[in-house]
Amino acid sequence: MKFTLLATLLLALCPLACADEPGNRIMLDVPWSPVATRNGEGAFVTLKTGRVVLYYNQFSGGSSDFDRNAIMEVHSDDEGVTWSKPRVAITPPEGSLSLMSLCPLRLADGRIALAYALKKSFLDCRAYVRFSADEGVTWSEPVLITAGPGYHTINNDRMIQTRTGRLILPVGFLRSRSLVNDWPSLDQRATMLWFLSDDGGATWREAQSEWKSPVPSQSGLQEPGVVELADGSLYSHARSDVGHQFEFRSTDGGETWSPPVPSPLQSPLSPALVKRVPGSATLLAVYNDHSGRFPRPVPDPAKPHRGRTPLVAALSTDGAKTWPVSKLLEGDLKTEFHYPAMHFVGDAVLVAYSFNATGGPHMGSLRVRRLALDGLRR
Repeated sequence: MKFTLLATLLLALCPLACADEPGNRIMLDVPWSPVATRNGEGAFVTLKTGRVVLYYNQFSGGSSDFDRNAIMEVHSDDEGVTWSKPRVAITPPEGSLSLMSLCPLRLADGRIALAYALKKSFLDCRAYVRFSADEGVTWSEPVLITAGPGYHTINNDRMIQTRTGRLILPVGFLRSRSLVNDWPSLDQRATMLWFLSDDGGATWREAQSEWKSPVPSQSGLQEPGVVELADGSLYSHARSDVGHQFEFRSTDGGETWSPPVPSPLQSPLSPALVKRVPGSATLLAVYNDHSGRFPRPVPDPAKPHRGRTPLVAALSTDGAKTWPVSKLLEGDLKTEFHYPAMHFVGDAVLVAYSFNATGGPHMGSLRVRRLALDGLRR
C-alpha cells in the first residue's frame, strides 16, 4: 500500500512556504508522534530494480541523539512520487545508545555501502560501514572506519566514491576533556578529518591533513561534506558558528587539503550538502541561506547564527566559487529545516530533510521534496 502526503496537511503546518508548484512538490511527510518522537537524518539509494529506498532515523521515547532509535526504510517505485509505508530496516546493537547519520552509497562494484555513526557513550562515538551484496536484504559485519577512540561525528549522505574508486568520509572530531561520561566533557570545537579507503571499504586510514577553525569559534568545523568536481579535484565544507560554511579543496584525491577559508554559503550553525548534478559540472547545494537574499528570522543577539530557515537550493557552475542561482524550498520563519539529503532520479532530484512540525520536537518530522532540475536552473 502506498501513500502520498501533499499540500492539504502541509499548508496547515507551514502556509508561507509549502504550497506546491510544478516541478517543486512535497511528496512525503513522516510526522512525529508520541511514539516516533524524531524522524530524520536520512539518505537515499537506488536498487538495481529502479526502486528508490530512503533510510532514516526514528527515535522513540525522546528526541536526543542519545536516545534509542531504529533505522527505518520507505521506498518508491516511481522515482519518488509515491512512497511505501515505513518499516524497520536495522536496529542498533545492544549496549549502544543510537545508530545514526546514515550514508548509503552504491559502489562501483555493485554493492551497497552503508556508513553510520554508532554512539556507545559520550566518550565513544565512531563511524562504521556495512555492505550488502543482495540489495539491502542482508548486511555484512560492520567495518570500523575511525579506529581511534573518541567522539567522531559524521553527517547523513556524506560518503562518496571518486572516479578512481577511492571512498572518502569526512569526519568532525570532538576532543574529550576528561574521562567523565557526559556531554560537557566534550570540546565542541570540532577538528576536520577525512578518512579514505582504496580497497572497497575493507580498510580505512586518515588523510594527511587535519584542520581546526582559523578564527575563534565555539563550534569549530562540524558536520562536514565532500564532493568530487568535474575536473577530478575535491571540494569539502563544514558548518561553523561564525556565519558561513568553511571550505577546503584537494587536488591529490583527498590525501591533503587546503586550509579552511570562508565559503560563499552564508548560513547559521547548520549543515549544508553539496553534490554534483550527474553528467555535468554543475553543483547543487541545499542549505539554510542567511545571505539576506530570502527572509530570515530576526537574529537573536545571544545566538546570532541560529535559526535554520529558510531552506534553499542553489546552483554553481564554477566549482563552488559562486552560487548565482537560488530557489526557495522552505521559508516558514517559525519552522526550522535541517540535515538535508539529496538523490538524483531521471530529470529530478529528491531532497529529504528534518523539520520541527507544530507541537513537535526540534527535529521531529521528515519531509521529501521532488524538484525538477530544469526548474532549479530558472
